[in-house]
Amino acid sequence: MSIRDGLQDPAGEIRSFLMIGQSNMAGRGDFGDVEPIKNPDCLMLRMGRWQKMTEPINPDREILNPKWHSGISLAASFADEAAKATGGRVGLIPCADGGTKIAQWMPGEILYDHALLMARLAMRTSHLSGILWHQGESDCGSEEAVMRHRERFCEMITALRRDLGDPTLPLVIGELSDKSDREKWKMGDRPVLMNRQYRELAKVLPACGVASAEGLTLKSDGIHFDSVSLREFGKRYFQVYQTLVSDGKEQE
Repeated sequence: MSIRDGLQDPAGEIRSFLMIGQSNMAGRGDFGDVEPIKNPDCLMLRMGRWQKMTEPINPDREILNPKWHSGISLAASFADEAAKATGGRVGLIPCADGGTKIAQWMPGEILYDHALLMARLAMRTSHLSGILWHQGESDCGSEEAVMRHRERFCEMITALRRDLGDPTLPLVIGELSDKSDREKWKMGDRPVLMNRQYRELAKVLPACGVASAEGLTLKSDGIHFDSVSLREFGKRYFQVYQTLVSDGKEQE
């Protein structure tokens, strides 16, 4: 079963993907460092309607601030790869929010409810095909927080899939960078431990995979991936998603 067969809806329906997590999912890449992606089959949800994808896709912060701004996101290259592989339209549902902890994404919290609301809205005009997640830096303040993260994440994603009506909705998690500025962000080696937690989760959660951050580079702020790396990261997310879909088809 090819990825084209596994993804494309016979009716030509938009395949949509929910973007959740914190700033490295929202995207902080600088404009001008990479070429814009101009694929007419890539869309994003705005005001409940599908519009042509342009960056920033997930404007959770200022756009013109030279230091902290919404910018290039990994989701753009993910969508581009998915659209080219399927020959169909791909839509992004931006719901990530910078600086947030896993506690803020739990069922009943505002971010969870917002993501659920937007996903359900998108499902009126698209087929929800997966979840893209990148979060964890804000929970690397202590080893205890990292160790608690696994249980909380599992609870959150299980509830979200249930509320979206698909307990095996494909989920791609991105690794944290192991090159963050340890002095500035006070995370020590805990991002490596967090990545280990996610890798273990992927072994027990259905239809879940982890995209590697190995070799990706950060901006001068020491925590956000730069634009070039975000383009590469999105491609890695799609490669993992492709594997999840292919494996699922083989098991049917």
